[in-house]
Amino acid sequence: MRPVPEWLEVRREGLRLRAADVWIDPARPVARAIITHGHADHARPGHGAVWATAETLAIMAARHGAAPVAHPLAPGASADLGGVRVSLHPAGHVLGSAQVRLEGPDGTVVVVSGDYKREADPTCRPFEPVPCDIFVTEATFALPVFRHPDPRAEVARALERLRAAPERCLLIGAYALGKAQRLLALLAGAGWDRPVYLHGALVRLTELYRASGVALPETRPAAGVPPEALAGEVVLAPPSALADRWSRRLPGGEEGPILAMASGWMRIRARARQRGVELPLVISDHADWDGLTGTIRALRPREVWVTHGRDDALVHWCERNGIAARALHLVGREDEDER
Repeated sequence: MRPVPEWLEVRREGLRLRAADVWIDPARPVARAIITHGHADHARPGHGAVWATAETLAIMAARHGAAPVAHPLAPGASADLGGVRVSLHPAGHVLGSAQVRLEGPDGTVVVVSGDYKREADPTCRPFEPVPCDIFVTEATFALPVFRHPDPRAEVARALERLRAAPERCLLIGAYALGKAQRLLALLAGAGWDRPVYLHGALVRLTELYRASGVALPETRPAAGVPPEALAGEVVLAPPSALADRWSRRLPGGEEGPILAMASGWMRIRARARQRGVELPLVISDHADWDGLTGTIRALRPREVWVTHGRDDALVHWCERNGIAARALHLVGREDEDER
């Protein structure tokens, strides 16, 4: 491994541009931050100046209040921060998600990918491969067992279950940012032509997606709808609502609603059983094993740095394929079992 470029500092709390004192997805509030996307383990409240895409800044404002100083960067546009050219490039993870390209005064190019996926998703810009010397990647699903199926087939399977039991409703647990909106698009693509009912926790971010120009099918609040009127319908809710009193009012007789959850972790059946999930849907907003290794193989960087997740397996794969790699063990990155 070569030494870390002098203009870049690696700490467990995040990566830092030395001359500008700018952090990338820091684990604590800082004076200056570049944020890859709006999920809470990457976009924390309390920063001073923030550089991000306009969509990510809007998501952060909706969740935490606007940053005191916001610097929106359009995809491909660049800014000079302490002699480092910084630009953002689509990551394909959720609305506004971006990779951060850093070009130092020594000519070294580092790409911090944040979280990303390689599957098509009409609710966000697709991942853009960015050539680099050092590729900084997640490893959430970096084990060969994690090979995500076609999400369209997963949604079709869920709708088949509902059609076979029209006296019940289909209740899908979905993370409020990204997963819920992707499910809405997938449902529309599968031919579901009725409104989708939303738990109140999903409404605000869904409307933010619409305001950002993302086409989504009709949705209605589930609150206040008589339970019997939801028989045969699709309801989306945060995963935490699947087991509370809110879900028990939904129709389904003695069986209750069809409890489903959309997550890459639903590949692990024990996780589904622990959460009482009847219908696991393996739908992830992260790259699977083939997506991670295929991306690295295509970019062929000089080095790979792994931020969090199943880093041992990915580092080992890189080394076997002639690419120097290291695990950074960054703190504050959650296991993301709901994303």
